[in-house]
Amino acid sequence: MNTVDLSPLYRNSIGFDRFGSLLDSVLHGEQISSSYPPYNIEVTGENEYSISLAVAGFAKNELDIQVDRGVLSIRGRKEKRSEPSNFLHRGIAFRTFERKFDLAEHIKVVGAELNDGLLSLTLVKEIPEQLRPRSITIGDGSKDQKINLTDSSNESVAEA
Repeated sequence: MNTVDLSPLYRNSIGFDRFGSLLDSVLHGEQISSSYPPYNIEVTGENEYSISLAVAGFAKNELDIQVDRGVLSIRGRKEKRSEPSNFLHRGIAFRTFERKFDLAEHIKVVGAELNDGLLSLTLVKEIPEQLRPRSITIGDGSKDQKINLTDSSNESVAEA
């Protein structure tokens, strides 16, 4: 499967253009993607996620975490050693890396910590109040009755 035709999606939908580029990057990007550093993605709650990367040997100042336009980028750049090294075997990779994750709408990175060679990031899906479900009170049809729109926290939103 080399190409996917998303034109029917674009004809009937608005705002799914990011989905097409995401799908295209997944289909073509995985072929050249490196497996370094290894990572885990875990669901830790209803709207909570965790990403853990194995970055043994990297210090906090050698790691850079950024979110830009829905893409989480994690970069590691190992500083050069000034002393000469004479390895008999070198199996620990200290190479520069960049790992990117596409984030869905309303996903926020709320924390990061480096502990025992694992970089752990905490992500939360925060749905804005205006996108949450609302309850609408049903009246009995009398002209004198006011129609109240209330959200799930039972606060009055609008009166007609």
